[in-house]
Amino acid sequence: MANLQNLAEEIKSLDDRLAKCMRCGTCQSVCPVFGETMREADVTRGKLALLSNLAYKLIDDPKAVREKLDRCLLCGSCQAACPSGVSILDIFMRAREIAAEYMGLSPIKKAIFRIMLCNPRLFALSMKVGRPFMPLFMRDQKNAPHTARAPLMSPFLGDRRLPVMPSKTIREKYGDLDIPAGKSGIKVLFFPGCMGDKVYTNVTEACLKIFKHFGVGVRIPANLACCGIPALASGDTKSFRSMMAHDVEILKTEKFDYIVTACSSCTETIGELWQKYAIDTRWENDAKKIGAKAIDINKFLVDVLKVDLTPSAGSAEKTKTTYHDSCHLLKSLGISKQPRALLKANGAVDFVEMKEADRCCGCGGSFTLTHYDLSRKIGQRKRDNIVASGAKVVACGCPACMMQLSNMLALNGDDVAVKHVAEIFAETLPGE
Repeated sequence: MANLQNLAEEIKSLDDRLAKCMRCGTCQSVCPVFGETMREADVTRGKLALLSNLAYKLIDDPKAVREKLDRCLLCGSCQAACPSGVSILDIFMRAREIAAEYMGLSPIKKAIFRIMLCNPRLFALSMKVGRPFMPLFMRDQKNAPHTARAPLMSPFLGDRRLPVMPSKTIREKYGDLDIPAGKSGIKVLFFPGCMGDKVYTNVTEACLKIFKHFGVGVRIPANLACCGIPALASGDTKSFRSMMAHDVEILKTEKFDYIVTACSSCTETIGELWQKYAIDTRWENDAKKIGAKAIDINKFLVDVLKVDLTPSAGSAEKTKTTYHDSCHLLKSLGISKQPRALLKANGAVDFVEMKEADRCCGCGGSFTLTHYDLSRKIGQRKRDNIVASGAKVVACGCPACMMQLSNMLALNGDDVAVKHVAEIFAETLPGE
């Protein structure tokens, strides 16, 4: 535990940021958590009131403080809507750091962040060793393709439907990948992230197909670690800086024009948070240079590569497809038009907007693990909007959203496929 003097000094740093909040309540109308619970303590205004007296409340009932701080998806909806321009996400992240410094982390989080995610080789080895035993735990769902249940782990996972794990990770399949630039003259370093490497390898494969078609060189170093956002969201700055330092040490020696990701959380972390948390460290300059080159795959294809968005020749019978705005992609990176343009470039797509396309799906990283019932209620609203659109495919730009949407649709027995925008755009390109 941090000592009380240091705690008091840390909390003082929040005062100036808190002063801008007018308690107007605008955040109520956009907060997905408040939308389900209708509890003042769950909305941003209520949490900011908690933070204004954080020191006393941490001492009085630290567990209650952590519980209230954790009942937030960090979706950024409140910050995007705030008329006073309060940096709400920065405040909440710092508050979680203070709580973690004061109370420490749970043994499970310590094991995940400090042992697994900080050691990519160990993480990769554990996946490889554990894969043969997956059939003992996972049961494919006939009424929900590409998802599985884990009955033996139901005490921890409940009735979740999980994505079917690939036979090989991207790292196992390609190793240390280095393809020179072709006709585009552009070389990218593709950052697959944990999900793109180990779970949704189909998304990474789609990106590689796109890069090959347009003559974009690709580099994927074999030993990249997690970008660090899961640890940071839990207040574990030590693990976050360790992962950041590991990746920066690798990337600073590489030659590339852009660092591209198909995960909006990774893009934001590399582009903004690495730079912020590298200040006054020996990685500051390198993190800044790397961050300046970070770009989401949708923005890269439309704004940099300027791909032809003329609809491809499609079949007579088009597939009705809708789009979910992933929170970090829209609210943090400001990317909305590009993915829609890429979807419409597929001539086999009949694009339709869903109601509340920009409302959070309820995943929120570890939020869906620690507050599954609430996450599921928020996700049900998103599922209802998807089904009401009549779409047979829902696209998005975030692997975490893909996992949440797949779970909700599978739980409801809906015949709706979940795809990344890159996958749908890649379908317009000729195969090998």
